[in-house]
Amino acid sequence: MLIWALISLLFAVLAGSWLAVLHLSGRGPDRTPWPIAAVHAALALGGLGLLLVALSGPPRPVAGGTEGFAPAAALLLAVAALFGAAILLRFRYRRKTATGLVGVHATLAVFGVVILAAYVLAG
Repeated sequence: MLIWALISLLFAVLAGSWLAVLHLSGRGPDRTPWPIAAVHAALALGGLGLLLVALSGPPRPVAGGTEGFAPAAALLLAVAALFGAAILLRFRYRRKTATGLVGVHATLAVFGVVILAAYVLAG
């Protein structure tokens, strides 16, 4: 299940990168491709859900001191999801750009995915 969580989150990062490039190139909230944003959110929340289900199961043997990586990744991704919700609310209701929120959201999400990848690939 961890592999599927990682795959889903990697595709979410791909879609999110596309959205970030569009946002940073000057597209305002009125020109945001909402279907891509919806796919990004669905993949990210699905990956986070799979990760949480995997964490609720029996512990997996790990080597190299990575046993805390998956819970740390889950926490980072959950906080990134909250920032993603803030971006959505700001775009939909205030019709303002959210460059700072996008940066924090992307940083948290990428750190979470990299930590999860290290955990999955280490053992």
